[in-house]
Amino acid sequence: MDICDYLKNALKKGLQLKDKIYEQVINTNPADLLLCETLFHNANGYIGIRSCFEEGYAGEFSAVNPGQKEVSPDNVSRNSVLRNFVSSIRGSYINGFYDFIDMPQAEKLYGLIEEKQIMLNIADTQSIRLFLGSEEFNMWTGKIIESRRILNMSKGFSERLVRWVSPDGKEVEICIRRTASFTRPCLFLIDYSVKAINFSSPVSFISVHKGDVENFFDPADPRVASHVQRHLDIVNFNTENNASFITAETVRSKLKVCTAVDHVLSKEGQIKTVFDNKTAVCTIDTQIEQNESITLFKYSIFTDSIRYEACDKKARHELTSVLSVTPDTLYLEQQNYLDDYWNNAFLEIDGDDELQQAVQFNMYQLVQSAGKDGHCSIAAKGLSGEGYEGHYFWDTEIYVEPFFVFGNPAIARGLISHRYSTLEEARKNALLLGHKSGVLFPWRTIMGKECSGFFPAGTAQYHINGDIAWSVIFYFLATGDLDFIIQKGAELVFECARLWIDVGNFYNGQFRINCVTGPDEYTCVVNNNYYTNVCAKRNLEWAVKFYELLKNAGKLDLLAKKINLLNEEIVVFANAAQNMYIPYDEQSGINPQDDSFLSKKRINIADIPANKKPMLLHYHPLFLYRHQVTKQADTVLAHILFDDADPQTVKNSFLYYKDITTHDSSLSTCIFSIAASRLGFYEDAYKYFGNSASLDLRNTAGNTKDGLHIANMGGTYMAIIFGFAGVKVKENGLYISPHLPKHWKTCRFNLRYKGSLIRVTIEGEKINISLIEGKSVPVYVNDKPYII
Repeated sequence: MDICDYLKNALKKGLQLKDKIYEQVINTNPADLLLCETLFHNANGYIGIRSCFEEGYAGEFSAVNPGQKEVSPDNVSRNSVLRNFVSSIRGSYINGFYDFIDMPQAEKLYGLIEEKQIMLNIADTQSIRLFLGSEEFNMWTGKIIESRRILNMSKGFSERLVRWVSPDGKEVEICIRRTASFTRPCLFLIDYSVKAINFSSPVSFISVHKGDVENFFDPADPRVASHVQRHLDIVNFNTENNASFITAETVRSKLKVCTAVDHVLSKEGQIKTVFDNKTAVCTIDTQIEQNESITLFKYSIFTDSIRYEACDKKARHELTSVLSVTPDTLYLEQQNYLDDYWNNAFLEIDGDDELQQAVQFNMYQLVQSAGKDGHCSIAAKGLSGEGYEGHYFWDTEIYVEPFFVFGNPAIARGLISHRYSTLEEARKNALLLGHKSGVLFPWRTIMGKECSGFFPAGTAQYHINGDIAWSVIFYFLATGDLDFIIQKGAELVFECARLWIDVGNFYNGQFRINCVTGPDEYTCVVNNNYYTNVCAKRNLEWAVKFYELLKNAGKLDLLAKKINLLNEEIVVFANAAQNMYIPYDEQSGINPQDDSFLSKKRINIADIPANKKPMLLHYHPLFLYRHQVTKQADTVLAHILFDDADPQTVKNSFLYYKDITTHDSSLSTCIFSIAASRLGFYEDAYKYFGNSASLDLRNTAGNTKDGLHIANMGGTYMAIIFGFAGVKVKENGLYISPHLPKHWKTCRFNLRYKGSLIRVTIEGEKINISLIEGKSVPVYVNDKPYII
């Protein structure tokens, strides 16, 4: 049974989509277990915990055989309690917390990156083993009557429901609820309830708090770490009233992390915590009667030295704080947060229940993944797994920030603020590459230093500067937040603009940018990549506009003095933008991806065997570079974002690139969907959209076990809002020109625009727009102006 079948079965059970519940019947197939670790993970933007079985998987016990009946807590070998999990990706992560790792270059040329950052697996605090008398619960012995997982996206927790009969006939209902708190970001709570159906006996829990953990690795996949390496040294561990505290320090970055764990039992019992080999083992003993339910609450606190000078003191404070309130209070806080979130990010589709479920799932994962404190951003896999080693890419600015700009501008502002906090590292990166002015943001990073070892497909992607500038511009157009532009946004745009002047040059009266790589990583280090040049043009134009805005507001002098910005530079910006070379081919009537792209041999995508995809894993880079084949939307993406090319050229280009794009990147089909919508290719638009929306629920790429495709989830939202709903944000107002898929009855969504919240309802040819809160705003519906 595949994921889609799970979903259909859940819907047949009568689950209400409006309640934002996603349910799966769970079996113990290893591939399904790894997938579910990702799909049901818990995160809040600061911490992320993969959804592994609390008791572990078969084969992970060194002293307990799956068929062995009688094993008591007293005679369990410590080696089994302190087992090393190898079957699952048993990860707990802190957003923005990292260590350095060597990345040796075969040829040590100047400026090549030989060290990168990596997001760390922090600690295992999710391990709990349950003993019913002498029998241990696990999914590979006894009889499973029922096994389900539920992700409750309106209340903010996941649940695992199991009805199990032990080999000796003890029947028990187990409900395990897990929450990463949005209002108390350091808190991860496991609520483990047990009900005895047909027996009375002693009950014991063995709960483990393990700080000596390692990251997952796969030497065969370049998208995850290639080898295991120790990153954390435990520097302090102790217990206080049976609460355990473990402080560890990273080997090279010298950052500290503290994890604290405490337990509360719903009835009287004995709780004892001891350390064994720097791992805390807490034993909880009590008695359960027939038809009685008991609950163990396991509170885990995560703190780090990036945010807190004394992370161990912060952990103690947070633990005391959460223990001072009831679990019901914590759940109410979680629901209140999400009530507000879903009110702002409201999006509802009538006519396609499965799609509606997938879209809600995606939107929930976006808020789980987004850093909200200015110290971090959004990793390519969020906090759901270790794919791409926790690095931040340009994905955040282009694919995810639009969702938060419209739904939660404060989060979008925080994401831009994080880029602003790394300006100095971007300046150093520019200097390393020989640039005398401006900044160059890294293609992939955590703390601001470049992490790409393969510069043709990494560091050469200078468009990252234009992407960041685009996100600032889009934020301003949608919010009108001039204060933020004065504080941070304008400086980002000015410094990014300076780099274009240094990296480009005038030739025959045109401003050209050579030796760069666009979004398409199957074509690297080229002259005048269309996307890059258009990005640079928009960046330079808005540097001039922000200069005038700040000048007219009387807010320019302080910033100009800070960064030594002269009026002469603004003149150069304007000149370069006006004379930017934009590749165009008269014969085909398209915008070539770059100067040499059309001169290359064309690949027939249909001839590529299925077992040779994605191509980057099966073909040498030089083979790809020599052919007309694209990994993802490049020129097509530029036409979507900048929307100022000739309509016929846009159409010609879409049709051209449609035939040579493999969509080996999850960032691609959502963009093609938007382009197809705008061009009137509505069937194509929906086909591309369907592939995009359910990518992780269907595990289409086959690697969701390594983490979610967060940018694709943002892209799904863009495909609905920018594509089917036809939303555009321009300088003079908000534009809406919808065309829904044929079988959608209604599409309703909320947008925050210029401080106001508006509701848009599209039903066939009818469009209703209402003001929920805030001041009146200008809206253009099918190019006709209205005031809402």
